[in-house]
Amino acid sequence: MANDISFRILQDIARDLSGEVVNFPTFLDITFRVRTALKKPDLTIEELATLVGAEPLMSTRIIRLANSVTLNRSGRAIVDVNAAIARTGMEAVRSVSFAVAMEQLLASKKMAPFAAVSQRLWQHTMHVAALSRLLARKATRVAPDEAMFAGLIHDIGVFYLLSRAASFPELIAEPSELHQLLVQWHAEIGHALLAAMGLPEELLLVVQTHETDRPVESLKTLADVLLVANKLANLEHPWRDPELADRVDTTLLSQLFDADAITTLLAESADDLASLKNALGAT
Repeated sequence: MANDISFRILQDIARDLSGEVVNFPTFLDITFRVRTALKKPDLTIEELATLVGAEPLMSTRIIRLANSVTLNRSGRAIVDVNAAIARTGMEAVRSVSFAVAMEQLLASKKMAPFAAVSQRLWQHTMHVAALSRLLARKATRVAPDEAMFAGLIHDIGVFYLLSRAASFPELIAEPSELHQLLVQWHAEIGHALLAAMGLPEELLLVVQTHETDRPVESLKTLADVLLVANKLANLEHPWRDPELADRVDTTLLSQLFDADAITTLLAESADDLASLKNALGAT
């Protein structure tokens, strides 16, 4: 029975994401509109601000992000959307749109049966985003904002699977089956969903392989950053069910950092994490 439920969910998703016209989940509507706008080569800040300003949550979040400690070291207050986008950059709006979409999904009534995993997932996502930005800034030439965006979307497959699982109440009584579905399929589903949204293939592969263990001698690429940030975040904010998940494998972290360095990284990311959570509405 349980395996049959998972199979039906995956069948539905495969049909949705393999067609010529993809019906995006409602929670991704705003993200899709922002993505479409950002594809315009002549898009102006004023035009983007008009789109963002039509969504109260979006405009509030982008202003808060522009005033966050992470992005506004000067402390000069920014109070309007145009100035906020000028400060953060247009691509930051893409990050905010995903964050708002996922937050709204997890806050919806239909997700109530999955409240525990939803809360863990949101905390984990924010932590990976903050750590990705920190690692990119400190140790690589990867653009910190690009790294933060990858951190925000790396587990979008889990969000999407939860949104579909909410239509199958049978899974509420099968936590182990839900856990297996999320763990086994989230990376592939995330890749397929982001591909349908037209994101670059390089980024899709980074998301698809964010849990694929491989040798990393030093942090160089976006894939390296996300892999390590995800492992670091799992030390404090894993999203998997603690009663069903395997222990966190720290082999790669131990090869890259000593214990003091890991402690320092987690401590240094605390301010960025708090700032990002405040800006994007996480609790």
